[in-house]
Amino acid sequence: MHGIIIAGHYDKGADYMSKRPNGMSDWLIAYTLDGEGYFRTPAGEKRCGAGDIVLLRSGVPHQYGTVEGTRWHFVWSHFAQATAEISMLPEEEVCVRHIDDSPTQRRVYRAFKRILMDSRERHAYWQELCTFALREIFTIMLQKSSESSVDPRVEETLHHISQQLSEPFTVEQLARTVGVSPSRLSHLFKQQTGRSIIDTVNRMRIEQAALMLEHTNRTAYEVCGDVGFHNYNHFINQFRKHYSTSPSAYRKLKSQRLL
Repeated sequence: MHGIIIAGHYDKGADYMSKRPNGMSDWLIAYTLDGEGYFRTPAGEKRCGAGDIVLLRSGVPHQYGTVEGTRWHFVWSHFAQATAEISMLPEEEVCVRHIDDSPTQRRVYRAFKRILMDSRERHAYWQELCTFALREIFTIMLQKSSESSVDPRVEETLHHISQQLSEPFTVEQLARTVGVSPSRLSHLFKQQTGRSIIDTVNRMRIEQAALMLEHTNRTAYEVCGDVGFHNYNHFINQFRKHYSTSPSAYRKLKSQRLL
């Protein structure tokens, strides 16, 4: 199942249990919609209720199931570690992050529903869409892991960018969307993310381009337009800046690793 993302939507009674003494080769992420579940590893037991995202590391012996006397209504996905940047994944065997506000809960559920729908397709392009949705969920988990909360206007800006990444937009347009001045948004964004809005957009587009080069047959020129770049030389320069190689060399390296 290397590199393949699968997903499901379960509503299980108190007798539901899954046990893997040797762990799994991939990771598991689950989001509880209602009821209560548990995860047991050598490090102990953690429980999850409505609004909790749980991430279980690969290779960890475990057992999980419905807490006695309840039901467990949840969505889940298995994925390979290569799906996410290592820096996005926590070190705990079982990581639980609670989402306490309704708008973010709905966003997480929408992301899982996209994974559920797109994972049924077996073309690489649809797996890429699953990857984008998973990374959105990872980003939300990272936000919840931070000691300082993200300004909702910065959060909304990031969401708007991720949803319309290939579309042209300006800082002024983003500022109008979240209801602040362009200068105020630029300051908040750089203060809380460590990058400018333009740098963030370029980084997100290049990461998406890398995924498309690795898993589709689109040419580098086609991918350039797909992810929102309108100048091919600028795309090449940004790609080299991020990956220290050209798009064609990157694709060749990734294809060799799959052999």
